[in-house]
Amino acid sequence: MYKTISIFVLILLTFLAINIYIGWHGLYALSYFSANIIHTVYWVIFFVIAFSYLFGRIKVLPGPIRRFMQLIGSYYFAVMEFAIILLPLADLVAWFSRIADVPFNTYMPILIAAVSLLFLGLLVWGSWNAWVPIVRTYEIDIDKPAGDLQELRIAVASDLHLGNIVENRHLTRLVERVNDMQPDLVLLPGDVIDDVIEPFMRKEMSKVMSQLQAPFGIYAVPGNHDYYGGHIKEYVKQMEAIGIRVLQDESVLIHDSFYLAGRKDKAAETIDPAGRVSVQELLQDLNVTRPIIMMDHQPYHFDKAAAAGVDLLLCGHTHRGQFAPNHWITRRVFELDWGYMLKEKMHVIVSSGFGTWGPPIRLASRCEILELTVRFRS
Repeated sequence: MYKTISIFVLILLTFLAINIYIGWHGLYALSYFSANIIHTVYWVIFFVIAFSYLFGRIKVLPGPIRRFMQLIGSYYFAVMEFAIILLPLADLVAWFSRIADVPFNTYMPILIAAVSLLFLGLLVWGSWNAWVPIVRTYEIDIDKPAGDLQELRIAVASDLHLGNIVENRHLTRLVERVNDMQPDLVLLPGDVIDDVIEPFMRKEMSKVMSQLQAPFGIYAVPGNHDYYGGHIKEYVKQMEAIGIRVLQDESVLIHDSFYLAGRKDKAAETIDPAGRVSVQELLQDLNVTRPIIMMDHQPYHFDKAAAAGVDLLLCGHTHRGQFAPNHWITRRVFELDWGYMLKEKMHVIVSSGFGTWGPPIRLASRCEILELTVRFRS
C-alpha cells in the first residue's frame, strides 16, 4: 500500500510540475500582448482544464458536465504532450536569441506565433489522421487446405473505443467502408467500447453496428478497455443481441474449413475471476492440419501462439503510440507494435486501430481498417 501511494504521489507531483511549466509559458505569452491578465483567474482556469479529464470521472457531477470535462481533458492530453516537445525548443531559441543580442521585441512575437501555429497545425493534422480512415491491404498464403475454400476475404477493425468521443458518426464510417469491401468475415480484435458501456447504450450504437454484413459472421474478442468499466457481461450481451459473437477463450469451426480462435484479453488475468487460459490450452483439441486464425488483443508471446499451431494472429492495442513520439516507445515495448511480420510460419498483423483513446489525435499513425486476402493450399 505504501509503495502504491508513493508512486501515485510521484506521478501527481510530476504532472503538477509539467503543467506549471506549461502554464507559466501560456501566462508569459498572454502577458506579452496584454498586461491586464489576472494571474489568479488564469491559474484557476488553467488547472481546471489540466485536471478536467479527472474531474470528468467524478460521478457526483451531472452527466453532460462530466462528458464535457472528459472531452476537454482528452484534447488537453495532446496539448500537454506537444507542449513538452515544443516549449523546451522555444526556450532554447529564446536563449540563443538573447545571446546573439536579438532585440526582445523582435524574436518574442515571432516565437509565440511560430509555436502557436505549430500547435494548431499538429492538432489539425492529428485530427485528420484520427477521423479519416485508411484501408490497408494484406495478402497472405497459408500452407494448409481449408476444405473447398481456397480464398478468404477478412475485414479487421481493432480499438474502436466507442464512447463519448468516438461516436456513431465515426462508427458509420467503419460500417460503410467494411460493407463496401464485401468481406466473407469481419473481425474486431478488442477494445470495442471505451471503458464504460453507458454511451454505447445511450447513443444506441448497436443499431449502427448491426448493419455490418459478412456471410461467415462477425466476431470480436475483449480488449483491456472492454474490461475496465466492469461491464463485460453487459457488453457481450449487447454484442450478441446484434449477431456479433464475442469469443472469450473459445474457438469455432467456420464453414467447415478453418478455425477461428479468440482469447480473453491479458487484463482478464487480474480482472476476471476465471482468468484466461493459455494458447496451448485453447487450441489443444483443434485439428492443427486445418488453418487456425486467432485474435488476441494485446500483441504478446508470438512464439507461444506459433508453437501452438496458429497460422494467422490478429492483434491491436498499441495504436502505434497514437501520436508521435509515443511510437518510439511502443516499438521497443512490443515485438511488433504495428504492421506485419512472419513469426516462424505464423503470420502476425498488429493494427493501429480505428478509434482513439483520450484525444482524437493521431500523429505517426492512422485510423485504419485492414482488408486481408487469405489464400489456402488447394
